[in-house]
Formats: sequence, C-alpha cells, structure tokens
Amino acid sequence: MDAQQAIEKNFKCVKCAGHACVAKEVAMTGTGLSKMFDIQHNRFLFVSCEGCGYVEVYNPKILNGKSGQLGNIMDVLFG
Repeated sequence: MDAQQAIEKNFKCVKCAGHACVAKEVAMTGTGLSKMFDIQHNRFLFVSCEGCGYVEVYNPKILNGKSGQLGNIMDVLFG
C-alpha cells in the first residue's frame, strides 16, 4: 500500500473529524533552471477533507521512503 492509499484509508480531519477525503499528487516546478525549462521535480500529495475542505500537504518521497526518479526523467523527456 502506498502513502496515498494509506492516507485515504486512515484519514481523520483535524478540523471537523470527518473521515472522507480526496488525495491528489501534484507536480510543480522549482526556481531557476527547473522553472525556465518547466521541469516539474517537486511532487506533493494534497489531501482535502470532503466535509469541510481543509487541505493538508505531504511529501510522498518522505512517506514512501523512495525518490521516484523515473517520473522526473519522464517529465524531462516528454514535458
């Protein structure tokens, strides 16, 4: 089970105590050359409570314990 599935399964909102959420991975550019060439190497997991809309942001590299370099290479090759 990856981090996204674990969060969705065990989610409890800190604001309203709801248990339903939507989790999406979002890729973003950084600064400098990555911004100029649109290399989206910063990836984050946004988890939104379906009850109140509160959003938490997680770093999937830390949660999954791996770097995910294949996605970065695909971004460079295919934009």
